[in-house]
Amino acid sequence: MKYYIIAGEASGDLHGSNLMKALYKKDTAAEIRFWGGDLMQKTGGTLVKHYRELAFMGFLEVILNLKTIFKNIAFCKNDIEHFQPDAIIFIDYPGFNMRIAKWAKQKGIQTHYYISPQIWAWKENRIKDIKRDFDELYVILPFEKDFYEKKHHFPVHFVGHPLIDAIHDRILINENAFKQENNLNEKPIIAILPGSRKQEIAKMLEVMLSVVADFPAYQFVIAGAPSQDYAFYEQFLKNKNVHFVANKTYDILQIATAALVTSGTATLETALFKVPEVVCYKGSWASYQIAKRIITLKYISLVNLIMDKEVVTELIQENCNSKTLKMELEKILDPIYRKNLVDNYTLLEQHLGGIGASEKTATLIVKSMENK
Repeated sequence: MKYYIIAGEASGDLHGSNLMKALYKKDTAAEIRFWGGDLMQKTGGTLVKHYRELAFMGFLEVILNLKTIFKNIAFCKNDIEHFQPDAIIFIDYPGFNMRIAKWAKQKGIQTHYYISPQIWAWKENRIKDIKRDFDELYVILPFEKDFYEKKHHFPVHFVGHPLIDAIHDRILINENAFKQENNLNEKPIIAILPGSRKQEIAKMLEVMLSVVADFPAYQFVIAGAPSQDYAFYEQFLKNKNVHFVANKTYDILQIATAALVTSGTATLETALFKVPEVVCYKGSWASYQIAKRIITLKYISLVNLIMDKEVVTELIQENCNSKTLKMELEKILDPIYRKNLVDNYTLLEQHLGGIGASEKTATLIVKSMENK
């Protein structure tokens, strides 16, 4: 069968690559064409467009790039028509994917949404479009099943979180060898995960690195995003106690003592590696003003949302400054505080449903297609 997959971000590339591996196992004749990244490309199939060309951050940035976005939508529809897939698999990226899904459903193409949009956070009225435009929905957070089925009477599949698979399958690294290979010294590591988009990275690194001088016993290691070149990060590497390692975030987290993390999927990844973290978010003034008026969630990190309590500290906007960041980093370096945090991480993993999300989803997709 022929599958067309659309993933528009780094996290979608990771989960898309694992789903593709599972699809190839379940359907040995699978032909896959996709929008994604390097990980999906290594798995097989044909890459149509890289997510680097699609990443726009915040409300204002999206508005400024509307012409490019609409051009990509038109290109995608044309490419799908030429490929004639049996099914389209959408991975997160709702602003783009839901537009394509509406069109695809009208064309009679099967639509599968893996990693559903977070309409429980905002734009809950999108449920009408989801019910209309998607044949199957695969959710990865435990509270999403109740949200869709009990509140909105729309059946979904809870498949567990694919991050557990991605982390579970990692090969353990040798800490000393890793440090030598990447020109790091013997000091314990504080990982810096500033996001994946340029606007986000620049804003977050400014405040994250402002506390470096307060922790001379540690070395700070910036985890470079696969979507950005080294040249972009060079401006932030003026302090000798700040290092840079590209495309090895999971390796860094394996050996990190603590982490400063921009809100998003990375907060959950860090927790699953059992690394104490402080969550940081600092958006543009305009984007933040819009967001706080339409998003009513108690928390911004997935860790706290899943646990429904403050497990990790969140420093947001004006509260994300050198003084508060220093204070919170000192806390998570304290042994007693760290133990309590890691205990909560263990409970978090249990809530997420264990391993096998990619396999479960691939099985359900192939079965659905065979039935129809």
